[in-house]
Amino acid sequence: MRVAMVSYEVYPFAKVGGLADVVGALPKYLERQGISVDIFMPYHKKVDENAKKFGYVIEKVSESIPTPHLLTEEKFDIYRTTLPGSKNVNVFLISNKYYFSADEVYDGPDLAEQSIFFSNAVLEAIKKLSFKYDVIHVNDWQTGLIPPYLKTLYKDDELLSRVASVITIHNLAYQGLYEPSYMRFSGLPDHLFNIDGLEFYGKMNFLKAGLIFADVINTVSPTYAREIQTKEYGEKLDGVLRVRSSDLYGILNGIDYEEYNPETDKRIYVNYNLETIEKKKENKKMLQKELGLPERDVPVIGMINRLVVQKGLDIMAEIMDYVSLLDIQFVLLGTGDKEYEDMFRKLGEKYPEKYSINLKFDVVLAQKIYAGCDMFLMPSRYEPCGLGQMYSLRYGTIPIVRYTGGLADTVKEYNPETLEGNGFGFEGVDSAHLLKAIAKAVYYYHNKEHWNKIVKNAMTTELSWDNSAKEYVKLYQRAKAKVQ
Repeated sequence: MRVAMVSYEVYPFAKVGGLADVVGALPKYLERQGISVDIFMPYHKKVDENAKKFGYVIEKVSESIPTPHLLTEEKFDIYRTTLPGSKNVNVFLISNKYYFSADEVYDGPDLAEQSIFFSNAVLEAIKKLSFKYDVIHVNDWQTGLIPPYLKTLYKDDELLSRVASVITIHNLAYQGLYEPSYMRFSGLPDHLFNIDGLEFYGKMNFLKAGLIFADVINTVSPTYAREIQTKEYGEKLDGVLRVRSSDLYGILNGIDYEEYNPETDKRIYVNYNLETIEKKKENKKMLQKELGLPERDVPVIGMINRLVVQKGLDIMAEIMDYVSLLDIQFVLLGTGDKEYEDMFRKLGEKYPEKYSINLKFDVVLAQKIYAGCDMFLMPSRYEPCGLGQMYSLRYGTIPIVRYTGGLADTVKEYNPETLEGNGFGFEGVDSAHLLKAIAKAVYYYHNKEHWNKIVKNAMTTELSWDNSAKEYVKLYQRAKAKVQ
């Protein structure tokens, strides 16, 4: 089976969030399952910057290819490189100086036009390369127009007419809502703009387009797949998802065990594994020293997040002064809304010996936090999958979470009677329950017999892409069967 995987960001070429990690890892594990995978992504400015850092080589494959279906025909070039860590995963870069020359991945002259152009260019690139794919796997709203393109303008194309499409929802809240005038630019038939098509409260909805026209839909955890079919989590698309429930699947993301391995990770202070877990304490001391915290044997709670309300920061705000009464230290890394940046900045100023507030994006410091903290906090209002809790489990840092989405699928409450479980959590969106979960984790930290068991359970939790890759193979087979 041959699969084209399409994404706006892919690690290590260009990364903003978890989408890049997923598309940068999953193809390597699919390759081990015997699937041939090619990746298509924009040739962002970041790609050249990261080439020097990661040492990959880029070559031009073809140039001046037109996009015939768009209102204004644009040309693009195709470049090629290889996904690091893979044997034969090609990464095809769609180059257009007008659309993809911004310093940041999601900047540019017009995000809607960029998405339309990229979606059309990917299909034209496949035609130019003459590759016969079984499945085109698209990700999030930026690639959501590819399924309707396949079912309309390319339905009679010799190369593309029998290609199945899969769309993965990484976060339903981001849908790509734009004025209906973009229908004209896209070249898609006008009759698609209706309530049963791309229309959404008077706007053009790029993600809805993918959900309606893709052969199979999946999202990044089983629990989130159920949640998004409800009014509470469905972001006004729950009706569409219920209609398509027979084609909707939840496959838990994995993590790349080669990239995230405390035994070999060059970004942390001291390497360790389950047999040398005592060395984790050295990481903690060195993290405290680097961040200017007193080097004390107290629970250090880490948090790496976008500072937005989705991450449960509003309920955190209600209890942080109470948390400060506990004998703990707290390390934050992230940026986001000014309201929450100001909140954490003030906490850092008020409790300088307890709080280290780092309002920035720093990949190396993130790894040091995963390795050096005792606990990792994720009180999200919703979390499609979440990767932070997986990284923390891998590094023996115990997650404290709200049981929703992928957090509920990966973190299991510790039971002192059965000695099972790898973390702590709560269910309602409630600050009192969050405080109770934190206090419970701190209590068990001081009971070393239990704590050592929890750490062992965490580090032996199976989180690799191996099992998930097998599920994606089944997903592709289901999609392929629908177009036979």
